[in-house]
Amino acid sequence: MSSPDTTPRVKSRLALALESDVFYSFRRSPVAIVSAVVVMILVFSALFAPLIAPTNPFDPASLNLMNGFTPPSAPNAFTGETFLLGTDDQGRDVFSTILYGMRISLFVGVAAVGFAMVLGITLGLLSGYVGGWTETVIMRIADVQLTFPSILVAMLIFGIAKGVTPVEYRDQMAIWVLILAIGLSDWVQFARVVRGATLVEKNKEYVQAARLIGRKPGAIMLWHILPNVLSPVLVIATISLALAIIAEATLSFLGVGAPPTQPSLGTLIRIGQGFLFSGEWWILFFPAVTLLALALSVNLLGDWLRDALNPRLR
Repeated sequence: MSSPDTTPRVKSRLALALESDVFYSFRRSPVAIVSAVVVMILVFSALFAPLIAPTNPFDPASLNLMNGFTPPSAPNAFTGETFLLGTDDQGRDVFSTILYGMRISLFVGVAAVGFAMVLGITLGLLSGYVGGWTETVIMRIADVQLTFPSILVAMLIFGIAKGVTPVEYRDQMAIWVLILAIGLSDWVQFARVVRGATLVEKNKEYVQAARLIGRKPGAIMLWHILPNVLSPVLVIATISLALAIIAEATLSFLGVGAPPTQPSLGTLIRIGQGFLFSGEWWILFFPAVTLLALALSVNLLGDWLRDALNPRLR
């Protein structure tokens, strides 16, 4: 008779994730669940906008000026067509413009946060591990930048970058310049947090052991210290994503962000604001509600993640 198999089974990564404290905290938080559902719906709607949107609002061949200013879910007086969220002054379907505009807002927000995170982590690791004049210069630059509102820094960087860009390439490069401007205005938070965590980690035994076996400083920072300072960085990145989306909308609303040929949610709000007091409220209302839902949901997820990764609250 064969003996029973007593070899312990190794759990998959998915099983370990489902049994983790973070997922348990997520299941116990209705706000986090609702926020995650809203974010997923909006993100997937933006990603699959060409399949979901009834029309391509930025294709001139699909526009009909006779459909302009059609109220939501009401037939147009001239063409008889009905649009779920109405149309704007050019006859563009507002629902379609929101889906396509949200793609620009999400792309700019994610790319700007990714750029700020890479820059901030790099400078934070260098200042915390190397110290000396490197730390002094980086931290003083960060302190000076913190004295100015981030939106003003982004506007300044955007103006300088757009000024040095050739005129014929400005509309093509506007989105990338916007990412650069927002990213350079948000790297300070990442650098300060990573620097503080690096100052703690570099004096621990595993870092001393890595030095003794001859690991180079770059390898120590990348493979030993960085994995142990990522938890607070993820929290900051989630919260910064909401702030980056709002910053992009603010810049676009002020007319210094996304170009009219690639309108984001901020551009749509700026366009709708001009028709608010003439009775066409839907042109402003629905893009503004979408922006509010997206930014609020991401922000609430960031707040939950901060509490879930805080060992003092467990």
